[in-house]
Amino acid sequence: MALTFAQKETVVAEVAEVAKTAYSAIGAEYRGLTVEEMTALRVEARKAGVYVRVVKNTLAKRALADTEFACMSDALRGPLLLAFGREDPGSVARIAESFAKEHDKFQVKLIAISGKLLEPAQLSTLAKMPTYDEAISLLMAVMKAPVQKLAATINEVPGKLVRTLAAVRDAKEAA
Repeated sequence: MALTFAQKETVVAEVAEVAKTAYSAIGAEYRGLTVEEMTALRVEARKAGVYVRVVKNTLAKRALADTEFACMSDALRGPLLLAFGREDPGSVARIAESFAKEHDKFQVKLIAISGKLLEPAQLSTLAKMPTYDEAISLLMAVMKAPVQKLAATINEVPGKLVRTLAAVRDAKEAA
């Protein structure tokens, strides 16, 4: 069923709005997947805050034109599913990687982050990026380490004195 001009405008506006706020995007070939498999992908994506949409390439090019994902426009060929990570940069890659492991027909063709087009082989690298909460906890651990080491070092001096006195006491009691 062909889309009317108004419907096409709506699709382009919706995808453009999502692309403007997204951190990363992928384009994946979905040929051969069943409706149930696509529905399962959409459910998992929705849980992770990933926007998934099948869009005609001409409409996708128009939607991505004024966004940082314009680098994907030249590589949009064939039937592709577009997915945008809105929560964190790695969310879309984690969903795509886990889905691709279970479904051989799902193949990631394009990956874009911060205006740069990446190779499909870099999907696992992007998937390993920490979430916002994980990044904050890593940063806090790095910030806390020097203070913790200083406190342990300062505490070691009286601790060593106490252990030395205890050893002297034990030696006197044994004699």
